[in-house]
Amino acid sequence: MSKIRMNTEYRNKFYNRIKDVFEKEETQEQQAFLQARESFNHLQKSTFDLAKQVVERSYPKEDVATLRVFKKKYGDPCDVVAKDKCFYFAHNEDVDDEGESKETKSHFDFGLYGNHNGQEYGSEDTDHFAHAYFREELKAKDCNPDIIAQQSGKDNNPHKTKYVDMCNKALGKSGNSYRNDDDGIGMTKEFNAPFYADVIGTSYCRSRAIACTKDEYNIFLAWRSAKAKVVSTHQTWINSIMKQCDQLKIGLKAYRYLSEGIELAKELGIELDEAELVRTNSTGLTIYNPSNLASMIKGMKNKEQTREQKIYERMKYEKQATN
Repeated sequence: MSKIRMNTEYRNKFYNRIKDVFEKEETQEQQAFLQARESFNHLQKSTFDLAKQVVERSYPKEDVATLRVFKKKYGDPCDVVAKDKCFYFAHNEDVDDEGESKETKSHFDFGLYGNHNGQEYGSEDTDHFAHAYFREELKAKDCNPDIIAQQSGKDNNPHKTKYVDMCNKALGKSGNSYRNDDDGIGMTKEFNAPFYADVIGTSYCRSRAIACTKDEYNIFLAWRSAKAKVVSTHQTWINSIMKQCDQLKIGLKAYRYLSEGIELAKELGIELDEAELVRTNSTGLTIYNPSNLASMIKGMKNKEQTREQKIYERMKYEKQATN
């Protein structure tokens, strides 16, 4: 028999199958990402517990309770208590060049889409973290949680925007502007729910820096760095996969025969069923098996079949195709 020639369909099959293996391999880059995510998980709760203690020093529980009583009694004029998940923490233990104490403060947001560089407003990194954190859940929903990492260094484009929006929608983010995840649903709401504390005052958190010690402040910085590390290790891991995939594309494009792709897969330790690659076309129908193909052609030639006969032949063909 003559060798089966490679075509675009076969190349795509090889590429997708081998890429899937690359993503599931236990590489150093993959393990670093998983470890970073696990470390963040441990720090998220313990750091928020500390943050809540700091917040309650400035806004004691009894004062919050009293103000809620006043609100119930007097209505909106006393509506000054709110729940928040982001805070400006500040300490005055550093000194400037003249030896005078100076305030050191920064923004810390415990939400899924909270920034991890100290800025109050969101950025692409906030989406990146959310997608990496819930990577497996998004993959299960046929989203591409790696899209931001894959498009790193490239200008925004419709392809990227499409998949970023799909991920954010699947996570339940309500919009693209700052703090819209406060109104999130689904996974976003579930993630955010445990990380709210009561604050007093109706203004934005920028105007109410909450006092903490330098040691406490450094703990908050370490937590925020752990969040950033989830993004950086995910980026490194996806970069390593993309480099392999780039070489894979070049090789597959050069191959002329299916046997070369099978040999490549075997060299990479991947078992592929050559017969299945040949039999299955892009629609998933098995048409290259002689018996199936003959039945289909016969059915096409018979113009005098009744509707019942056509249904029978079609059912017979589909049954053979799945065997």
